[in-house]
Amino acid sequence: MALLPFAACLMSLSCLAPAQPPASTLQLTSHDTANRIGSVVLTCDPAGGTHPKREKACAVLSGVDGDFSRIQARHQACTLIYAPVDVTVVGTWRGKPVSFRTSYPNRCAADRDSDDVFAF
Repeated sequence: MALLPFAACLMSLSCLAPAQPPASTLQLTSHDTANRIGSVVLTCDPAGGTHPKREKACAVLSGVDGDFSRIQARHQACTLIYAPVDVTVVGTWRGKPVSFRTSYPNRCAADRDSDDVFAF
């Protein structure tokens, strides 16, 4: 009887393929004080969607396992002009629900502090 699970596995061939992580699909939106609204879709595993820097954004998010609060800012100087940018993210990261919202003091800080995840 121990062969039954093995036989079922061979018949479906599901035991032969490596497990793939579920695809990640995220809707990223930004809104600034000039009332400009930007929105892109980012898919990872494989990288795709409408994000202009999708390969880099997926690499950054892979490094923090989809946790936007853990993204490390890159070293870049930004002006101190206050022009807030609000960003939101909804979707799934490798099968887990994602919901993130924060504000940055300006567009430069949003791009820098998200390591270009919000550069769109």
